[in-house]
Amino acid sequence: MSAVPRVPLLIGGKLVQSKTSEWRDVVNPATQEVVAQVPFATREELDLAVADSKRAFQAWRNTSQSARVRVMLNLQKLVRDNTARLAELITQEHGKTLPDAEGEVGRGLEVIEHACSMATLQLGEYAENAATGIDVYTLIQPLGVCAGITAFNFPIMLPSFMFPVAVTAGNTFILKPSEQDPSSSLLLAQLALEAGLPPGVLNVVHGGPDMANAICDHPDIKALSFIGSTHVGTHIYRRASEAGKRCQAMMGAKNHSIVMPDADREAALNQLLGASFGAAGQRCMAISVAVLVGEARDWLPDFVERARKLKVSAGVDRGADLGPLVSPNARKRVEALIEQGTKEGAELVLDGRGIEVAGYAQGNFVGPTVFNNVTADMAIYKEEVFGPVLCVVGVDTLEEAVEFINRNPNGNGVSIFTQDGGAARYFQNNIDVGQVGINLPIPVPVAWFSFTGSRASKLGDLGPNGKQAVLFWTQTKTVTARWAAHHKEVNTTISMK
Repeated sequence: MSAVPRVPLLIGGKLVQSKTSEWRDVVNPATQEVVAQVPFATREELDLAVADSKRAFQAWRNTSQSARVRVMLNLQKLVRDNTARLAELITQEHGKTLPDAEGEVGRGLEVIEHACSMATLQLGEYAENAATGIDVYTLIQPLGVCAGITAFNFPIMLPSFMFPVAVTAGNTFILKPSEQDPSSSLLLAQLALEAGLPPGVLNVVHGGPDMANAICDHPDIKALSFIGSTHVGTHIYRRASEAGKRCQAMMGAKNHSIVMPDADREAALNQLLGASFGAAGQRCMAISVAVLVGEARDWLPDFVERARKLKVSAGVDRGADLGPLVSPNARKRVEALIEQGTKEGAELVLDGRGIEVAGYAQGNFVGPTVFNNVTADMAIYKEEVFGPVLCVVGVDTLEEAVEFINRNPNGNGVSIFTQDGGAARYFQNNIDVGQVGINLPIPVPVAWFSFTGSRASKLGDLGPNGKQAVLFWTQTKTVTARWAAHHKEVNTTISMK
């Protein structure tokens, strides 16, 4: 039997085997096969990575913008050329279907392409003679060593939300990917080095809570981005902020979709299927609550029959609509919440427990699950299930729907299906959620717009992507300058010699 490969660290432009004594198995969710082991790196290894990034910063910050942008131009081609390889690693360690994994790589690629515009995104301002003889201008400068901690559910997209903009703005970067599926994140970093990032500009360390805490505490790390659960994100934000760091934390969600009775029925139901059950519901932007207004409540049996026909299988099966959950513990938690939902009085109209997939008896499978008559005091509504479970709520009017959603503390994303422009306008103006979709279910904006989750789903003023990301990874210096006028006499005498 061949040895299980050990995932290396990336420090100083080289793959380095950790000296730690603590290793964690990386498991294929469809088979329970151990496909790799990831190190829980030591504090000394983090210190080495940060010191290396600190050394690299001075040269990298003084590298021309055009040279930094050319690295991103190279990286986007390498990512495009290696899409299949990246997607296979995602599917092997995360479990999502190959088409879904390929789509994730595409969303990451979108951010890398956006970073190619840094030469214009990082422009300052200038005012000549703001006061008599005084000029005022701003410099948009990098911060130094920055860091990112990412969740398991998007091992390519989430790192892409962080380091491409950060390093193209002139920073150096420490990435700690999820210990549950680190290999695709590491490959992405290796492609960035192949694209031309100098050694030390991007380093990768692995680990769990101790490593995350050490990153929060490290005095030479100036800014930290986190994407993950609310519990962990709140801790990270508080600890990093207390250590004097700039921090952003994109956290948990409970995303709703309103379906109006005038909506395009086919489009609404089909898109709701993908938004609720795609990636087995393991998305921070998944639609986990459908609010059916008026006669749209009569569409529920049709939706349930469509959900019943979705194919659950291993991610390598290109015919699968959803794959397994990431771990046995994730499956147990989702199944426990389903059981609790039935005990609390919700109507279980489609039960996804007990799914058997031929050839994958050990897989962490839960099929599409639908609850009707859900109320706001139920655990399945209050908690982020992070599984293929949809809660259905019925109301009489759009106003009731908006009020119901606004009472939920989370504010990551929300959507509405309607053919009434007035209803859509009322919705977008009165809903208290950061990202709004109209006739589409998952309102993740394109990369040149910022990710604008709000309320309990976000800590920090600035989000990933777009202009906000450039502001987060840079500091603005305002220079006020006065130069004394200097007049040099010019000799205009013509020599007659």
